[in-house]
Amino acid sequence: MSKALSDTPTQPWKTVDPEFRKQQLITHLGTPVLALLFTVISPMAGFTGFCVTWFGFHVFAAALLAKYGKKPKSYANAFIEVFVGVTIFVFVAFVSTVLWPVISNGMAGVSHLNLLFQDAGKVGADASLDKGGFGHAIVGSALMIGLASLISVPIGILAALYVTEVRGKLTPFVRFFVQAMSGVPSIVAGLFIYSALIISGILQYSGFAGSLALSILMLPTVARTAEEILRLIPDDLRTAALALGGTQWRTVRMVVLPAAKSGLITSAILGIARVAGETAPLLLTAFGNNVLNVNPFSDSMAALPSYVFNQMLLGGDNDMARAWFATFVLLIAITILFTSARIVADRMKRN
Repeated sequence: MSKALSDTPTQPWKTVDPEFRKQQLITHLGTPVLALLFTVISPMAGFTGFCVTWFGFHVFAAALLAKYGKKPKSYANAFIEVFVGVTIFVFVAFVSTVLWPVISNGMAGVSHLNLLFQDAGKVGADASLDKGGFGHAIVGSALMIGLASLISVPIGILAALYVTEVRGKLTPFVRFFVQAMSGVPSIVAGLFIYSALIISGILQYSGFAGSLALSILMLPTVARTAEEILRLIPDDLRTAALALGGTQWRTVRMVVLPAAKSGLITSAILGIARVAGETAPLLLTAFGNNVLNVNPFSDSMAALPSYVFNQMLLGGDNDMARAWFATFVLLIAITILFTSARIVADRMKRN
């Protein structure tokens, strides 16, 4: 019996046809080469001309492969495969044009680690990279995002619980306002805090005012994501808990929330990533500072996005280098947040 089992192939359903694989490679790798040669000898020059030519050649080659290849398939299927592949390539190419300058210019500041730990209190315009840094902006961003999270995450989760669990009369209004807030421009959130609290004298320029503006932008992301996560919890769990005599509050606290814990953490991480790079609302609320300020309720406070903005305005070579390195650090932080959210979401699916 064991010998019979050992003689059977491990994955008999995955058969690889070398001839068909060769045809696929010729189709997918040969068409961009032909398109590149065509753009060289024809008026279809530039990246746009290459993409249009490549798409045409690829569709034609895929149609031939679908008709005369080893594994025939419909023309529609071949067209969709080519369209998706070319679209992904164009997307990656355009994203690379944005990311590559940040990475290439930001890497120049890696050799000056003092930029990560010092502030800019005694640094003039276009000063040497060996002096000063944006450590105060990193601390300011962490404090303001942390305060915004303390405000937005509980409110967002409570709003999601009201919509999915309580389902009261205000459910349509809660959904409407969350949807409306998700479309609010960031500058409007800053203007609201500026006009309602700062001009009126209730607050001064401070990290707390900046965190209030960020919480307005963060709240809809947390609420909408948490709502979708809570909808994934099977109703059988709720019904079983209620059948055992649990109240609605105990069902939510002891069954629904533990089951959705990973997803709710993901919603909080996505909300943080949403506001981590915002500049406009902080210019009107936190205002910015050149020295380290660890008290968010007193005096203005710097943040990485506003620091980058101010350094770009100065325009000197070293100022621009500082701005690029700060942008690179911010990009890494946001990438870590999104990656963490993806890992947590994958763990939730496996569990």
